Amino acid sequence: MPETVTPTSNLAAASSTVSAARRLDAIAQIVAASRDMPGALLPILHELQDVHGYVPAESVPVIAQALNLSRAEVHGVITFYHHFREHPAGRHVVQVCRAEACQSVGADALVKHAERTLGCSMHDTTADGAFTLEPVFCLGQCAIGPAVMIDDRLHGRVDAARFTRLIEGLRDAMRAEQNNKNAVEASV
Repeated sequence: MPETVTPTSNLAAASSTVSAARRLDAIAQIVAASRDMPGALLPILHELQDVHGYVPAESVPVIAQALNLSRAEVHGVITFYHHFREHPAGRHVVQVCRAEACQSVGADALVKHAERTLGCSMHDTTADGAFTLEPVFCLGQCAIGPAVMIDDRLHGRVDAARFTRLIEGLRDAMRAEQNNKNAVEASV
């Protein structure tokens, strides 16, 4: 049976097409701005991730063509470096240091606790989109490990209890924000 198209679905499709076109334009501008510099691939990937929060899949052929690389070469660099994401991150990015100094003071146990607490594995995002859990290899806090970075804030000497408190604080803040939003919507 053919799909029935409603005005609402037409509007959503048009909006999606416009946003995809805008994203491609933004990608093309970023690539064009850096394509002639020596070693342009990494700066382009960093800029794309800074702007979009991840490296969109549709950027790979644009980058490959502009830099005269194969798509496989571009994809290989994206997947080699843990810093680059191929999908949007959660609202909060939680990075646990996996370097040797932090491992020597309990980072492995902290990773297991983080996975249990958040309900997702490393390199994954929670089902509600609230948290992305990532490994990071040295936050420069070796003397006060295990170290964790949540969004752009460093935390040292993080044990399971402290990790739980940090996450619960973020969850409480998100609940309060949602309650405020709901109250505003109800008053309108």
